Amino acid sequence: MHILRFAAAAGLLAGIATPAFAQDTAPPSPVTVSGSVTLATDYRLRGVSQSDKDGAIQGGLTIAHQSGIYVGAWGSNLSGWGTFGGSNMELDLIGGYKHKLADNATIDVGLTWYMYPGGASKTDYAEPYVKLSGTTGPATLTASAFYAPKQQALGKWYRTGADAAAGVYTDAGDKEDNLYLTGDGAFAIAGTPITAKAHIGHSWGNDGLGPNATSAAPTGDYWDWSLGADTTYRNLTLNVSYVDTDITRRSAAYLQPSFSRGQDGTGSIADGTIVASLTAAF
Repeated sequence: MHILRFAAAAGLLAGIATPAFAQDTAPPSPVTVSGSVTLATDYRLRGVSQSDKDGAIQGGLTIAHQSGIYVGAWGSNLSGWGTFGGSNMELDLIGGYKHKLADNATIDVGLTWYMYPGGASKTDYAEPYVKLSGTTGPATLTASAFYAPKQQALGKWYRTGADAAAGVYTDAGDKEDNLYLTGDGAFAIAGTPITAKAHIGHSWGNDGLGPNATSAAPTGDYWDWSLGADTTYRNLTLNVSYVDTDITRRSAAYLQPSFSRGQDGTGSIADGTIVASLTAAF
């Protein structure tokens, strides 16, 4: 690029008509496509394992327009935790709009449609969200609100895990809503490829089990949090985080056997653990 620009300048100085370099450069595309593939030791959704405390393969694709509008899809394998059934897969369809409020502040409004292809009936649901992010120096802070209006997938179809295991609905067709508020922080450590991260969230929802014997808010309401760090090399990012919730085994006992690894009725799928993931972005 520098050689071409020097040649153009030399041509002008010599009185020779030389086309400007900018005229030969195609304008940037108004649409960008990005994606990622992740290998994780566990898939924790809001602190609760969706992969039965086993590994997960995840991938996503996003198409964004310079206007701020974007659409995307994200998927992960599932296991355990009720009766996902079918392909034992979560597929999220996402659409939204990002807008810069200032040089260091952005608002993001959108909707996620959670799908479980081939799984139990009435398990898909929609969840609108709004996120407000700001940066100051090496720190980025994000406050988010996710509100899913009343839907059957979030209802209290089973009062207890025993009812779910017996296949006996206690309130088939029940519709409930769910609210999830979060705060996230990322701090880039100067002179290193490391970014420290922290997350805290609180969920309010039904205190039973939905049509697939799971719940977006186990025990009705609970806190989840994580502390960890990213390190990046080229397009690869390694994350190691400690993830936990305040859901005790005693408070979740009525959800058993669903709320345990292998649905054996012992242990918990929301206790503290270290999760590691490796993501390749493209």
